Amino acid sequence: MPRLFTGVEIPTDVSFDLEIMKGGIIGARWLDREIFHITLRFIGDIDATLAREIAYELDGVEARPFSLRLKGIDVMGGNKPHTLFAGIEESAELRRLQSIHERIAQVLGLPAEQRKFVPHVSLARLKEPDLHGLHRFVASHNLYRSRMFEVDRFVLFSSRPTRGGGPYAVEESYDLQAAQ
Repeated sequence: MPRLFTGVEIPTDVSFDLEIMKGGIIGARWLDREIFHITLRFIGDIDATLAREIAYELDGVEARPFSLRLKGIDVMGGNKPHTLFAGIEESAELRRLQSIHERIAQVLGLPAEQRKFVPHVSLARLKEPDLHGLHRFVASHNLYRSRMFEVDRFVLFSSRPTRGGGPYAVEESYDLQAAQ
């Protein structure tokens, strides 16, 4: 039974920029740059038949390529931070692509995603981090901006059924192109 999700890959040079930020936070488990991505829709553990249906439906997605930029560093989890991430500059095109993926998942019988879509790139998982060090890290990197990069495809990823995911495998990739 595959565990699947859709996402946008991060260019190698942008991933490298994120990787060189690593360090300085006790209690952080830094993710490898090879798995940096923006999740569009977590699908979960599904059977092979549904996986084939999802792959087929994703092949019919019509969306134009668009530009994106990473913007700022922050944490998720409020008073109990659990994830350090790079944010994404607002993008109507990215939100549209995500909503198409959500609609496909629901049409194929998956429950609606309960969490609000907050596009980001996870950098580290946090387990009882040193809050002072964490806040200092965020403050020193909150003005981070990546270069603009072109999103010209999205990917169907699979992951191991373990906490934290990775490593991820690209099952299919889908080029973005204008409607014919």
